[in-house]
Amino acid sequence: MFNGRLYRAAFVPFLFALAVAAFSLGGRPTPLSSTLAPDAFEGSRAFAELNSLAGAFPDRRPGSQGDDALAARIGRTLGGLGGMAGGGFSVHTVHFHGQTIDGERSLTSVIAQRPGSTDATPIVIVAHRDAAARGSLAELSGTAALLELARVFAARETKRTIVLVSSSGGSGGDAGAARLAGERSEIGGTAAGGSGQLDAAIALGDLAGTRTRRPIVVPYSDGFGSAPLELQRTVADAITHQTGADPGGPSALGQLVHLMFPLAVGEQGALEAGGVPAVLVQVSGEAGPAAASVSRAHHGQEQVSATRLEGYGRAVLSAVDALDSSPDISQAMDTGLQLQRKTLPAWAVRLLVITLMLPALIAAADGLARLRRRRRPVGRWTLWTLSCGLPFFSCALFAYLLGGLGILGAAPSLPVLPSALPFGGKGATAVVAVGLTFALAWLLWVALVRRLGWGERPDPEVAGLSLLLVALVIGLLVWAVNPYTALLLAPALHLWLLLASPELRPRRAGSLALVALGVLPLALLIAFYAHQLGLGAGGVAWMGVLMLAGGHVGFAAAIVWSAAFGCVAAASILAAQPPPAPTETHAVEGIEVTIRGPMSYAGPGSLGGTESALRR
Repeated sequence: MFNGRLYRAAFVPFLFALAVAAFSLGGRPTPLSSTLAPDAFEGSRAFAELNSLAGAFPDRRPGSQGDDALAARIGRTLGGLGGMAGGGFSVHTVHFHGQTIDGERSLTSVIAQRPGSTDATPIVIVAHRDAAARGSLAELSGTAALLELARVFAARETKRTIVLVSSSGGSGGDAGAARLAGERSEIGGTAAGGSGQLDAAIALGDLAGTRTRRPIVVPYSDGFGSAPLELQRTVADAITHQTGADPGGPSALGQLVHLMFPLAVGEQGALEAGGVPAVLVQVSGEAGPAAASVSRAHHGQEQVSATRLEGYGRAVLSAVDALDSSPDISQAMDTGLQLQRKTLPAWAVRLLVITLMLPALIAAADGLARLRRRRRPVGRWTLWTLSCGLPFFSCALFAYLLGGLGILGAAPSLPVLPSALPFGGKGATAVVAVGLTFALAWLLWVALVRRLGWGERPDPEVAGLSLLLVALVIGLLVWAVNPYTALLLAPALHLWLLLASPELRPRRAGSLALVALGVLPLALLIAFYAHQLGLGAGGVAWMGVLMLAGGHVGFAAAIVWSAAFGCVAAASILAAQPPPAPTETHAVEGIEVTIRGPMSYAGPGSLGGTESALRR
């Protein structure tokens, strides 16, 4: 059915796009540096502070009595460093409500500001003090470093205003960081004209844990993009100089996955989604210390290192000094792809993706024209393909209902670490309920198809083309919003052309293999997040339910994802059928065609010779 020459010719624009992308590769910005020695950060004092806080406040669930008591102590400590007139801080406390791992709670943020000597935009350092598990010394080390940095800045003059924030909700949902990003006008004072614009933010996570996992500088956002590359390299360079360790960097696969499906469990994700350039400094990487340390924390055996706390504390101080003495960091999120020492800009990726989809688009359009001339029911099978997404959308609606009614208890709008809301009794019950909803929806779908008279076995040729048309429309819509996500569909668009071509379609096993290869990019994306966050099969399902119930996956996105999964289901149904037997006849609207005509060749020479040919 498809014109192979037309399909192959449509790859020519992709080759030109590759050449354009090669010339678009640019260099990386150099990291900012400071000439000030960061020796003022005393690691022994910070480590003693860490043990003191952990002993006095072992239970720090978000919004709990222990969390609030620790906030009060931090406020007194910061206030005791002196007022602004004496080089100290202006301290105030903010109370608000936010979604946490324990549901909606009243939370407290302690904000301390030290004015700079100029009106340059402020720098923010934020650390959450709450924790899901008792003790959690590694998670508390960011707060200990924050207090030691406060002592340093109280005795040091800076050009920019320094804002220190002790937040709550960072154990899951990042409510404190999200509130800070949304209410930036409350900080900065007269700096930057009182606009609330911030130069950069550094979130302090686990700075003392003994478990290392790269990247140590985590730039990922809950929205599209990541922290500006200049900020990433500045903090990473400071870590290298102060600790001698290689902080690593986001791999090409890690960048691609986070751009395809933005998901971040650190406070930097909420800050960046709110428009604040931010990175997370955490020796245990993206997943944090909890995944490996919660069980030990319950027995008081969690390992932390004073040497590490000092080294990474000094690295943060050095990075802040470098940012303080340099021009403003770009406020634009980095949406390009870092390849070795070069940067591929987002516009080049967008061009590559659309030209990669072009051959499938042209082939499908040509196939549609052929079927329309033969008056085949393309519209009916297009509706059939869309109906295959109804069971998936029913699951999404059920998850939204669970979250809206508060049945799950805690369903923060931002992603939550699996260690904070582990896959237990409640999670298993929710996942099973969603699974039963899916099974019931499929049974109802079968009844719906029979009632509409569509039949149980789709027409391989027409249904295959209809499947491609729906997938192409989804791909173009997604490409307009996020070209990286559209890459997930690209292999399926090309491989599933074979399913819609009776003369090229392989046997049942081969057809099912084509379906599996088409969804392989999505499977790799899920496997990557599962590995990075320490999720099992149940944990992946539980996190998916939480992201729907909490609203991290919005209603419009749920519709698009349901339609895409519907295409996968339609392709699986189509591939499971035996290939049609070859025949010399064709049917148009149920009428068998047995003579040569519009459906076959009827030109000169089809009945033998012509007078002009015989004269030769």
